[in-house]
Parts: sequence; C-alpha cells; structure tokens
Amino acid sequence: MKTIMLEVRDNMTFIPVLAINFACENGEQRYLLSRAGYGLFYKEQAKHTVLIKMAGEIIVQHDPFDWKPALIRTMSTAHKYIRDHFDSLKDGDVIDVEFILGETEKCKTSEQYDKY
Repeated sequence: MKTIMLEVRDNMTFIPVLAINFACENGEQRYLLSRAGYGLFYKEQAKHTVLIKMAGEIIVQHDPFDWKPALIRTMSTAHKYIRDHFDSLKDGDVIDVEFILGETEKCKTSEQYDKY
C-alpha cells in the first residue's frame, strides 16, 4: 500500500489528511483486502483510496460520497481528486477544492511556506 500526507484547502478551510491507496505490495495484503471486499486482483484493489481527516475529529472514509454533510463539498471533492490522481501526488501537495471546481484560476500554495 502507498501512503501520502496532503493539505486539503477550500474557502477558509485547511485540513491535513493521510491518504492510503490499496495498491498492494504483497500477497498477504491482497488476500486481506480481498476478504474485506476490495476485489481479488491488484487492478481492482488499486482503485480504492482511504482518506483520513487528521485534524479535529479524526474521520476515516473509503467512499468519496460518504462524508458527513458538513464536510461533503470539501472532502468529497478532495477524495475523488486524490483517488484519481494518487500516483502523481507527493507528500505535502495542496489539494485545492476551489481550484478543482473552477472557482479560482490559481491553485493555493502550501501554508507551510506562508510567512507569519
């Protein structure tokens, strides 16, 4: 399995997340994921990405459409984007929901580079 930590951003929103993609590295992982219902083969399992909201109330979700109503816009949009672009993302990347939805023309930069 592959993991990355990302910065999810939206209007007035900053959420650190941990994303886990089920691209299994060995037969033991494949077997256990298949028993959990994530498919029998690598290609099926690699389509699944679990997203963990790390701040405040920690929430773990495997279905991008199953986030709580208060989080649905931000987390559902970010989750789908992360799932679909997982292999091109790296630790610390910004997932800008407003940019993804076409509401802004420029993607936000990481807050870690902001000067306080």
